[in-house]
Amino acid sequence: MKLYNSYTLQVEQFKPIKENEVSMYVCGPTVYNHAHIGNARPIVVFDTLRRTFEALGYKVKMVSNFTDVDDKIINKAIEENTDEKEIAERYIKAYNDVRKALNVVPLDATPRVTETMDDIIKFISELVENGAAYEVNGDVYFSVDADDKYGELSHQQVNDLISGARVEENQQKRNPLDFALWKKTDKGIKWDSPWGKGRPGWHTECVVMIAKEFGDGMIDIHGGGRDLKFPHHENEVAQSECVHHHHLANYWIHNGMLETSSGKMSKSLGNTQWAKDVIAENGANLTRWLLLSARYRDALIYSEETFATSKAELARVTNALKQVEVNSQIKNISLTEDYDKQQYQLFLDAMSDDLNTPNAYMIIFDTIKLLNKALRVREVDWNQVSSYYNSIRKMLNVLGIDVKPVVLTDQEKELFEKYNSAKAVKDFQLADQYRQQLIDKNLM
Repeated sequence: MKLYNSYTLQVEQFKPIKENEVSMYVCGPTVYNHAHIGNARPIVVFDTLRRTFEALGYKVKMVSNFTDVDDKIINKAIEENTDEKEIAERYIKAYNDVRKALNVVPLDATPRVTETMDDIIKFISELVENGAAYEVNGDVYFSVDADDKYGELSHQQVNDLISGARVEENQQKRNPLDFALWKKTDKGIKWDSPWGKGRPGWHTECVVMIAKEFGDGMIDIHGGGRDLKFPHHENEVAQSECVHHHHLANYWIHNGMLETSSGKMSKSLGNTQWAKDVIAENGANLTRWLLLSARYRDALIYSEETFATSKAELARVTNALKQVEVNSQIKNISLTEDYDKQQYQLFLDAMSDDLNTPNAYMIIFDTIKLLNKALRVREVDWNQVSSYYNSIRKMLNVLGIDVKPVVLTDQEKELFEKYNSAKAVKDFQLADQYRQQLIDKNLM
């Protein structure tokens, strides 16, 4: 397996910390609203990465968190005259519904910030005690000067960040890049701490949850959208360096953004479509196929054209499978469980090349060509047909595409017999009538 490591800016051979095991953490959502279709891209990308590792024989532990305390959640609760827990529970359920609808392998853990508060407060206390953080009037800030490698993940110099970054004006900070670890507050949900009542800053939460789920050592992979690389992931690295003395993960994997004609898709720009609505309208298979159609670390254009292309490509795949299923049932032929190991290995080679899904799609289409050719000969070798058919299904499984097999009813088999009989006696008008009925049933 080769992966592009954002930390080194290179494609590297994957070497797990523990042989044949993968530890992977992906930053989860702040649950104040529904997931939009751009949020669904990392869900699908990292689920597919997990599936690829498992297809290669690795045992994967995958964790993704829920940020269930945040200013946006508090503001939403105030707006609706309810509490933060009700808001968080509502959108955690909605987010889990999207995961389930997208055929995502269940995660091994989904820790929440509110359930990790004691650990977060303890971690911040360690940063204060070793001088990497400081308290001012009940607020606690991380001092970026405490980490002489700050900027190593985003590959930026601190001086450049100070002059060019969009940082809020705050006279309490020693350095404009210093970020909040603990916020004093009199609004919304709050916890007792050594610095007074308040709540944690966003950047600390994942570091603590990773340590809680995996231990204080390095993990193999930390993932998320490219928009998290700075400052969120950079700030995670800095805190980990100052407490655990390592940069948290051996491989930092970032997916590219989903873009529209007006630019990046985001809730703040108001150019979003809810993932639940896209899936309801187009189905999970087409949604996944589209989200994987470009290389994961490249931007993906979300448009009517890309949807139309994905729809045509997926139809080509499903029609090939359907043709095998229908013909084998009409002829009362049982398909074997064998698969073409050469084609499947070519597919895995593409997926192992930094999750090269465009090339993997090409292998699927090449296998479909072989399948169609095998079906066109006078004496069909159904063992060969089965091997190509099963290979395609195994490939789709790695992509998380779940195509339900066609199972003909007795009436549908009889309809095919009538269609073939009409063709045999050259009654093309009657054959066309039967053919149209089969098309209406989506069997042709």
